[in-house]
Amino acid sequence: MIPSIREQYNQQFTEAAYKDYLDDLENVYPGQLDFRVAETPLFIPKEFTQKMLDACEAIFDQMTTDAYRKQSDKAIPDNLNVPGQDVYPHCVALDFGICENESGELEPQLIEMQGFPSLFAWEAVVPEIYEKHFMCPNNFSAYLNGYDKQSYIELLKRVIIGDTPVENVVLLEIFPEKQKTRIDFSATEDLLGIKAVCLTKLIKEGKDLYYLNDGVKTRIERIYNRLIFDDLFQQSVEVQEKGKIIMEELNVTWVPHPNWFYRLSKYTLPFINHPYVPETKFLSDVKDLPIDLENYVVKPLFSFAGQGVIIDVTENDIEKIADPENWILQRKVKYAAAIETPGEWAKAEIRLFYFWETGAERPVAANNLARLSKGKMVGVRYNKDKEWVGGTFCLFEK
Repeated sequence: MIPSIREQYNQQFTEAAYKDYLDDLENVYPGQLDFRVAETPLFIPKEFTQKMLDACEAIFDQMTTDAYRKQSDKAIPDNLNVPGQDVYPHCVALDFGICENESGELEPQLIEMQGFPSLFAWEAVVPEIYEKHFMCPNNFSAYLNGYDKQSYIELLKRVIIGDTPVENVVLLEIFPEKQKTRIDFSATEDLLGIKAVCLTKLIKEGKDLYYLNDGVKTRIERIYNRLIFDDLFQQSVEVQEKGKIIMEELNVTWVPHPNWFYRLSKYTLPFINHPYVPETKFLSDVKDLPIDLENYVVKPLFSFAGQGVIIDVTENDIEKIADPENWILQRKVKYAAAIETPGEWAKAEIRLFYFWETGAERPVAANNLARLSKGKMVGVRYNKDKEWVGGTFCLFEK
């Protein structure tokens, strides 16, 4: 996106340096890296960054209103409304596509958002290793708002751990050792001291939860929640039965509370009017389908990793949807092949990490990840056997 830097990077790139980079990443937490790492970061000019940040502020303006809080009650499925929700999410991740507008200019377009964690710890590890092998231009950083690795980790500790003794804080997941994001769990334990605990290992006594910490029964006071209900419902009956613990009143603080997975999600998009947020409507509110239906995409509200999305949508597809209130109709955005790579140019998405500290009026952007794609969608299944695709990060011009 900054031609001079891209040209310099591509000229200096070698497969040997890339292999060394991957080897270093693999050796940080052996056996944990389970997704493709792209050959390059993104170099983002400050004007483009500011456009994304401005869009995020407009979204937070909307989501902090009493009206939205009331409206978003409907986002939470009745059978998944977890007690003890707080007044704001501890974290928000917002995904922007690098897109091309009608004038042929590059601009961000919000693709999705989630009141749920991302690879928060792992993305503090990657840039440092990257800099051992590749160029990092002067006056660029992977962090936003003046953060660096040390201050970012301190931010994570304040948000996730707070004043709670670290042994009383756990990262909750289902079979964490099997998750594709498990390298982030290892990084979380390494950087923050928080252990990943499987849902099936929770011990409940009254309203209190415990886990075995190196064989010692230890009370859980704070849960860094990485569990997604979609995943839970794919498990055995026994595991799903264990999952009912979450729905009870418990003496724990959720970080973030599970309800925010629904409150801040694709459900939010129809309420946002901003040039960098594509026109979105609940499918149930669409009385007459657009005559240019080929310019729209249909997405289920409550899924993740692109599952269930209908890209080349037809009227027949929509007629088959039995629960239109749980789907959105969104105008397609035109991803730009904006990243020059050997051979085919790549498209990209940028995920901004926001954190909301206790007592703060607004969340703050601090870090990011990015994904490169040459397929129809961003995601592993659409980019098999391709190079210069996969997970990476942005270096933002200061």
